[in-house]
Amino acid sequence: MTTGQGTTSEGANRGRGTAIGDGVSWTARWSLRLILVSAGAVVLWVLIGALWSVVLPTLLAVILATVLWPPTAWLRAHRFPPALAAGTVLLGGIVVLAGLLTLISTSVSGSIGQIASSASTGIQAIRDWLSGPPLNLGQSQLDDYIQQATAQLQQSVSTIASSVVTGVGGVASGVVTALLTLVLAFLFVKDGPRFLPWVRTVAGDGAGGHLAEVFRRIWKTLGDFIRTQAIVSLVDSVLIGAGLLILGVPLALPLAVLTFLAGFVPIVGAIVAGALGVLVALVSNGFTTAVIVLVIIVAVQQIEGNVLQPILQSRSLGLHSAVVLLAVTGGSTLYGIAGAFLAVPVVAAAAVLVRYLGERIDERTGVVGTPDAAVPDPGPATYTDGPTPPEDEAAEDADPEPGRGPDDDPGEVAEKRI
Repeated sequence: MTTGQGTTSEGANRGRGTAIGDGVSWTARWSLRLILVSAGAVVLWVLIGALWSVVLPTLLAVILATVLWPPTAWLRAHRFPPALAAGTVLLGGIVVLAGLLTLISTSVSGSIGQIASSASTGIQAIRDWLSGPPLNLGQSQLDDYIQQATAQLQQSVSTIASSVVTGVGGVASGVVTALLTLVLAFLFVKDGPRFLPWVRTVAGDGAGGHLAEVFRRIWKTLGDFIRTQAIVSLVDSVLIGAGLLILGVPLALPLAVLTFLAGFVPIVGAIVAGALGVLVALVSNGFTTAVIVLVIIVAVQQIEGNVLQPILQSRSLGLHSAVVLLAVTGGSTLYGIAGAFLAVPVVAAAAVLVRYLGERIDERTGVVGTPDAAVPDPGPATYTDGPTPPEDEAAEDADPEPGRGPDDDPGEVAEKRI
């Protein structure tokens, strides 16, 4: 009996030791893999930072191409040559943008006299408010503060000059980035239909099919992002413009148009457009109207930033509202305005990749998952969905061996779906 118990206890101990050893070995293997993946991610991050002057215009050009592609596809369907269709749409977009800016500048220049005549009244109102309760600042105190500010400004001439030089360099860099973005967008729209066949040719039948399907889904996601951002900006401009019209603030229409355009530039765009609206209300309608305009702008921007934008983007991009908010916060912290603008589409593209990998894993393991309602099955790609091959080009790149069974490589299956 004792011998039997000893054998049983010894076998149980040996089994627990083996199980613990297997667990430790599994943890060590996956820890090493995670370390290697993290190291690769860090290298990629550093490389993107070093090539940011190339990465930024490329990303902006891809996003701009999603806007230019639908009219370009329509022109190409009506027998326009690719270069002529892309050039026509790009020039048309530039003309529309220039027209909006001209409308704004014309309206502002026509009201400069009115604004200038009321500017002194607004400044005097601010002085009266400062001299009254609760601050009770006398005229002599205000003059002293103005003199101190002037002296401090004179002492900081060198700092201001260096900042101006830096700002001029930043403007020059922005102009170069904008020009490069326009050129790349033209090339992407013109030669977009050749991209997926080129990917399949270079990467091969298996990997090429996977990459082509992922790129097609990412393209659709970026288009949804731009449309959602346009809806959000339109709602902002309509609500704020209506408030300005009701209050009788001049330049209501140009300020509404500026609000719409500024909605595509996160954080700074809303601040600049709101500050201009408050300033115009202050110098034209007085302090009380300016406060009301400020309340309206803050309320609209809070509703847009915390309710409307996260909900719409979470539905169109298949991302939770919290993920959208965290993406914008993290992107702005790391890369400023550009990071805030690109954070959501980048995270959405990463989510598309993760979902696609999950689908392939389920296929290999035989697990039939529930289709994601936020990202419907793309089905056969059409010519108007994005820069996918037209029918004649797709026919040339078709799989010459259509008769395959269920054991096909997933890459070939994905390629056929394209």
